Amino acid sequence: MYAIVDIETTGGHADSNGITEIAIYVYDGNSIVNQFTSLVNPMVAIPAFLEQYTGITNKMVSKAPIFSAIAPTIYKLLKDNIFVAHNVNFDYSFIHHQLKACGYLLATKKLCTVRLSRRIFPGYKSYSLGNICNSLAIPLSNRHRAAGDAMATVKLFEKILKSDPSLVVIEALKKGSKEYTLPPHLPKEQFDKLPQQTGVYFFHNKEGKVIYVGKAKNIKARVTSHFSGNKPNKQKQDFLRNIYSFSFTACGTELMAYILESVEIKKHWPEFNRALKKVDFNFAIYCYTDRNEYLRLAIDKLRKNITAVATFKTQIEGIQMLQFMVSKFELCPKFCAINTSQKMCRELPELSCKGACEKKVLSTDYNIKVSEAIAYLTQNDSYIIIDKGLYVDEISCIVIENGKFIGMGYAPITSKKNTFEYYKSFITPHKTSFYIADILQSDQLTQSAQIIKFSE
Repeated sequence: MYAIVDIETTGGHADSNGITEIAIYVYDGNSIVNQFTSLVNPMVAIPAFLEQYTGITNKMVSKAPIFSAIAPTIYKLLKDNIFVAHNVNFDYSFIHHQLKACGYLLATKKLCTVRLSRRIFPGYKSYSLGNICNSLAIPLSNRHRAAGDAMATVKLFEKILKSDPSLVVIEALKKGSKEYTLPPHLPKEQFDKLPQQTGVYFFHNKEGKVIYVGKAKNIKARVTSHFSGNKPNKQKQDFLRNIYSFSFTACGTELMAYILESVEIKKHWPEFNRALKKVDFNFAIYCYTDRNEYLRLAIDKLRKNITAVATFKTQIEGIQMLQFMVSKFELCPKFCAINTSQKMCRELPELSCKGACEKKVLSTDYNIKVSEAIAYLTQNDSYIIIDKGLYVDEISCIVIENGKFIGMGYAPITSKKNTFEYYKSFITPHKTSFYIADILQSDQLTQSAQIIKFSE
């Protein structure tokens, strides 16, 4: 049995909106055997534009039952049937969310008539309910009301079942099929071609614009995870409805995928990427000379147009680095903003200091140690990170020149050349960033790599 459903709502996501009308037609493949329709009091105001769009007003629903009053009936009609709707994940997310709030856990198979129509009736410009029904000569009445749209979906689904020689519906219902979990506009054929390789993937909108960039050790598994579950929040629902296609770039290593993801996010500035669009490095170590000619180090917020010695995601990371430098290079805790009290370092037994803060160490001698510490933090080596390539006859190479990442690519594995310029000739140049500089220091991402240094 199929439960063919349509709802009207107060907005596009379930976690802060309500259902204003619901229609369910239970269909056995030949005829409607049961049905339920009702206005619903959403317990929130219906926006004016939706009142005009659906014709359902706040006054109309003011005396309608709230969802909890009809939840037992809805659950009984849905729980043992296949949930069918036009853009099924939208309707399902609302009903699942509302039923869960009432103590019912809906867990049924789903079918999306948008996705099925695309596969069985290919070539149409639009697969919105109105347009596909007009294209297939399916009569429409009471448009943008739950009963009218649900009945049109019944007629569309009936046509789908009769025009399905390749058994697309049966295939979509098989265990393991991703058909109903995919966004409504995303062709399953594209999904099936995704590799189980490390790399970077891109989601595109209707116009082909990149709206999300991600990295993965296994592209297919990671893309699948985006569509598992059905979170009712606005971001997830907007994300799903805007995905029309995707593409990918395979990478030889996970480190290359991290770098390429960062590069592509900076390039496309995708709408649905959040974390890497903002500056992750908010603090920095700065060096300045005090009035007694001593070099001092301090942690402060990252500032434009001021040269930083090193950058950090958090203030505590910067402080920990300063503590390390104080110990390794025998620097003065007070001159490195570790001792922030009014006392001299010798007055604090937990601190070790040679006495620079009391001028027991000449500024010229002390500044040599600070310069050594800064040199340690700003190593300007040129080196190549060599690791596996995409194919057995090549290697990947990430090139760092004078301490800065400049690009990456793939070189033949058979070559005996190992000059810096030779490896540079195979790379695609990329702009560096604080994020890339940070991940290049990751022992976990470089543990399988060979690092060839060309300068000290």
